[in-house]
Amino acid sequence: MVYAVGMEFNYELLEQKGLKLYPVPKPVGSYVQCVRTGNCLHLSGGISVNGEDAYYGKLGKDVTVEVGQKAAAASILNRLAVIREELGGSFDALTKIVAVNGFVNSVPEFTDQAKVINGASDLLVELLGPAAAHSRSAVSVASLPLGVAVEINMIVEFDPAKL
Repeated sequence: MVYAVGMEFNYELLEQKGLKLYPVPKPVGSYVQCVRTGNCLHLSGGISVNGEDAYYGKLGKDVTVEVGQKAAAASILNRLAVIREELGGSFDALTKIVAVNGFVNSVPEFTDQAKVINGASDLLVELLGPAAAHSRSAVSVASLPLGVAVEINMIVEFDPAKL
C-alpha cells in the first residue's frame, strides 16, 4: 500500500496564534484516548479543555458561537496532542485526517453547530495544510462531561513505515 507524504505541522503558526499543544490529558472515564487499528487511529472524544484554555457551558444560552469556536479549537488541540504522542512524538507519520465528529453542548433551539465545529476544522487545515480536509459531523447534545461546551472525536490515518 502506498501512503501520502506526511503532513507538515505548522508549529510557528500555532505559536503566532498564542496556542499550545499540552501533554495528553488523562481520560475522565473508563476508556483509552486512542485505539490503533491497521493504519488508523480512532481517537476518543476530547473535551474543550487544553491546558489553561477551558470552555464550559451551553451554546445558545451562556456561550456564543465565537467562544464555541474557541472551544472547538481547544478540543482539536487536545486531540492533536494524542495523535502526536501515539505517533512517537511528531506528526511525520500522519497522512490524513479522515473524520472529525463534533458534539456541541447546546439548547434545543441552537442551530449553528456547524459554525462552532468550524473552529476545529479550520484550525486543522491551517496547522496541517489542505490535506487535512476531512469528513465531519456536527451535532447538538443535551449535555457533555463536566459541563464542557464541545467534545470532538476523530479518525486519522498514518504511515506505519514512518514510525
